[in-house]
Amino acid sequence: MRPTPTLHTPRFLMRPLVREDAAALFPTLSRDDQCLYMSRPAFRSEADLADWLVDPTWPGRSWTAVDRETGAVAGRYVAFPGRDEGVLEVGYVTVVDRQGQGVARECMTALVSHLFTDPSCRRIYAEIDADNRPSAGLAERLGFSLEGRLREHETTHKGLCDMLVYGLLRREWAAGTQDIVVRSAGD
Repeated sequence: MRPTPTLHTPRFLMRPLVREDAAALFPTLSRDDQCLYMSRPAFRSEADLADWLVDPTWPGRSWTAVDRETGAVAGRYVAFPGRDEGVLEVGYVTVVDRQGQGVARECMTALVSHLFTDPSCRRIYAEIDADNRPSAGLAERLGFSLEGRLREHETTHKGLCDMLVYGLLRREWAAGTQDIVVRSAGD
């Protein structure tokens, strides 16, 4: 897996996630209503969340979006290997008090733009709980296409769930949709 660089958007600094970010993410990820569409239930302790966020066996990369003006954490964004070479899956969580403010759209635009800078990345996809209309709507606004519905595909804390698969090919991505600057993690 490639290193996790720092990404800059107009409003956010997307830096590599660190264990201490659990404190800012816990108020969101400890709520049952905010974890309804996750594969696991809400976290009951900040320590458990921190362990999950920095699990050394997880093969993906994680970014924490930090508001450039206030320094407050606004969300977590991830990319991890799909089943085939050149394919990545993405995921996102926006903290509860920033939802509905375009945070996920801005940060996911930056993340997708960054991921497609790797010449080996040909496809990005997201598996989204079929009941999670806000997340599916974001994928659609970003230009992802609904590729299918996997019926009773995943068993989560709420039972069997249908999953929607949204995909985006490199050639479909409209480059230059935002002023994004990618810098190395050391910057």
